[in-house]
Amino acid sequence: MSKSIFSVIVAGGSGSRMKSVIAKQFLPLFDKPILSHTIEKFLQIPDNNIIVVLPESDMFFWEDIIQSNDTLLAAVNTGQIKSVVGGATRFQSVNNGLNAIAETEGLVAIHDGVRPLISVEKIKDSFAQAQTSDSSILAVAVKDSVRAVKPNGDSKIIDRSALQLIQTPQTFNLKLIKDAYALGELAHFTDDASVFEQAGHKVNLMEGEYKNIKITTPEDLAVAEALLNK
Repeated sequence: MSKSIFSVIVAGGSGSRMKSVIAKQFLPLFDKPILSHTIEKFLQIPDNNIIVVLPESDMFFWEDIIQSNDTLLAAVNTGQIKSVVGGATRFQSVNNGLNAIAETEGLVAIHDGVRPLISVEKIKDSFAQAQTSDSSILAVAVKDSVRAVKPNGDSKIIDRSALQLIQTPQTFNLKLIKDAYALGELAHFTDDASVFEQAGHKVNLMEGEYKNIKITTPEDLAVAEALLNK
């Protein structure tokens, strides 16, 4: 990788859908918290500088994670991992993470802290595509039938071949995504790609991984455990 690379890992979820008082990113997945699994994947990318974005109220959980994980502790001590406080929305949290990067040139992957099953190879591929095309958005084809539902309850089938499910990481030219976020938050933003697109840039999709699930419910956690067991 010829350009400087960075990763912003957003860990700002709650435990409400997990029916837990502990935020979902800190729940155990076998031997360690979900967030630890995620970060350790990104640490396997050479020369990757990682910014972890967390709510201020969760910083003590983060300190516990660091102290109990020699790999993360070493990376924090060398400055490879930094942590910043997030904002009231995901947009604000990502923006805080981007602003923590002093450089303006390079590549940055933005990833959900509760997607711990992403493969190291796919992260590398994402950086490689973004290096040549300024963006790389992981996506997978829809498997199920899909219907659009109207306010009156009527529904209509949608051609699923025209649909993709969007994942993270979403990897970008650092300057372009920083400038895009600097334009401000809009209500229709659902992910980083929509912010990038609003700024006039092309969104380039890349084949993702079905195992790259976002853990938000107890069922997701059970699936993640099964996939790790396999």
